[in-house]
Amino acid sequence: MDGPAAWLRSLLRGEPPLRPPGALEERAFVARCIRCDRCAEVCPYHALRPAGARRGLAAGTPEVVARDAPCWLCLRCPPTCPTGALAPVAAARDVRMGRASVIRERCYAHQGIVCRTCLDACPLQGEAILQDEELRPVVTERCVGCGLCEHRCPAEGSAIRVVARGGA
Repeated sequence: MDGPAAWLRSLLRGEPPLRPPGALEERAFVARCIRCDRCAEVCPYHALRPAGARRGLAAGTPEVVARDAPCWLCLRCPPTCPTGALAPVAAARDVRMGRASVIRERCYAHQGIVCRTCLDACPLQGEAILQDEELRPVVTERCVGCGLCEHRCPAEGSAIRVVARGGA
């Protein structure tokens, strides 16, 4: 798996980290988060980890590294936040963590190999990732950025990548 390497590349590119469901805009989130770790404690999938020192002022805030451990959209984390850094989220469809994009050069379906792993992994079946006429994945605006597709992709290093909202 390419998780740690992908995480390091995103850090070096200055991309914002993938935040838990309900996270405020990055600056407001970092300012409000008291690094209490309550959100990570209630996550049954261990998807939230504290950001490292390389994140500067954001060190200690929760982040998701989708290739390693995606968000399963259980929505247990927002209610535990004592400061409002994680706002309440009514339903999985309302989450706005980021957006996936297909890396065509790595994608098996773009190489003519039948693969629908990302479609099958998506919790918003038939909404966030669709197939075009040639059975290749197409990410729609409905993508919530949970990272399940990136995590499950069988291509080396993943052929689908989730970028946090506000990221490149």
